[in-house]
Amino acid sequence: MSGKLWGGRFTGATDPRMEAFNASIAFDRRLWQVDIRGSQAYARALAQAGILAPEEAEAIVRGLDRVAQEWQEGRFVLQPGDEDIHTANERRLTELIGPVAGKLHTGRSRNDQVATDLRLWLREAIDRLQEHLYRLLATAADRAEAEIHVLMPGYTHLQPAQPVRWSHWLLSHAWAWQRDAQRLQEVRRRVDVLPLGSGALAGNPFPIDREFLARELGFQALSPNSMDAVSDRDFVVEFLQWAGLTQLHLSRWAEDLILYSTREFGFVTLADAYSTGSSLMPQKKNPDSLELIRGKSGRVLGHALGLGILLKALPSTYNKDLQEDKEPLFDAVDTLEGSLTIALGVLSTLTLHPERMAQALVPEMLATDLAEYLVGKGVPFREAHHITGAAVRLAEEQGIPLSELSVEMLQQLHPAFQEDVAQLWSYEASVERRDLPGGTSRRAVQAQIRALRAFLRQGA
Repeated sequence: MSGKLWGGRFTGATDPRMEAFNASIAFDRRLWQVDIRGSQAYARALAQAGILAPEEAEAIVRGLDRVAQEWQEGRFVLQPGDEDIHTANERRLTELIGPVAGKLHTGRSRNDQVATDLRLWLREAIDRLQEHLYRLLATAADRAEAEIHVLMPGYTHLQPAQPVRWSHWLLSHAWAWQRDAQRLQEVRRRVDVLPLGSGALAGNPFPIDREFLARELGFQALSPNSMDAVSDRDFVVEFLQWAGLTQLHLSRWAEDLILYSTREFGFVTLADAYSTGSSLMPQKKNPDSLELIRGKSGRVLGHALGLGILLKALPSTYNKDLQEDKEPLFDAVDTLEGSLTIALGVLSTLTLHPERMAQALVPEMLATDLAEYLVGKGVPFREAHHITGAAVRLAEEQGIPLSELSVEMLQQLHPAFQEDVAQLWSYEASVERRDLPGGTSRRAVQAQIRALRAFLRQGA
């Protein structure tokens, strides 16, 4: 008798090249634990329905415990006929407990089995990723609070724009990560749906209690349609889209730090643990950790696109194309988990150089404050903007900083300038004027930190 789960229909041998092309055990073996959990729950449901005698169900559950132990201890030996994890586990179970193992598959298809395994596995992966995100957010909040006094240039178009707090810059990335954490909660809710009991496509003919299965496996909902249940990979696409966006956010944070760690900026220094050297130039200290985070964003974004293309023209229910869902999913989880771990290490060990940040602050970055000063004197903003532009040009022509223009020079541009304009040239005062919610003042940044910590408490 063929060892294949589907072999009874066939009499001819399979081309060995087709065997290899068809097999997924090389990558879906990582589903071994959830596959066993799902099978144990299904054995109990079969017993509850009277399909298995209690002693048969117990033998299957105990046998699967032994299979799990072999996997756990690295003693499970794959055989040439093990085309996927389901075949491998059932084959080994049969070797351990005999023909009763063949009753386990009653009413169940690999179609609803693999969909269940994948949801179980991804649910656990999501919980791990959420913890990584929370730790990264907590570290960002802690550093923002501890270093709230540090000022730095803020940039638009990569040009010096206005002074901001270092904490405000850090939190600008943390809020993107917070949205990632929120979205991941939503993705998890849609992953948490049980397809088991759907059979190959038309449902299960035996009186299986699907609510019991859901409780056993910790699912919050049942799939409402068996045809949809075995073909639905929306949850994989949605997760990959989430992963791509999260990796993109990490990439933008990494890019800023790559720039800030250069000799030209000198704002930060990466710890040696997250840097590498050059094979030729002894003086080099390269931010490879951040460059890899940035570089890996392309592969994760590509996974979502690739799976969407795969799914776009599939006919109804299960097709073997769906075997291609696992490798991009596994790789995205591994890549993102690695990136989040490294990001946390980088952020935790990063050394700031506040004096270099302060040196990069120049009076021209207070040009907007100068325009706002005129607004306070009753000058319409558009006119004030034009006058300030003329002041910047005058300072350039005189070869002096904007702050060194005398009151008399400024009054030649507009009579609204008074002696009190000298009070304007304070970077600390500039950031403190941005005191609305979401601004870069000390109070506004502290409010952000409190809000971020409140979000983390809700998720704990």
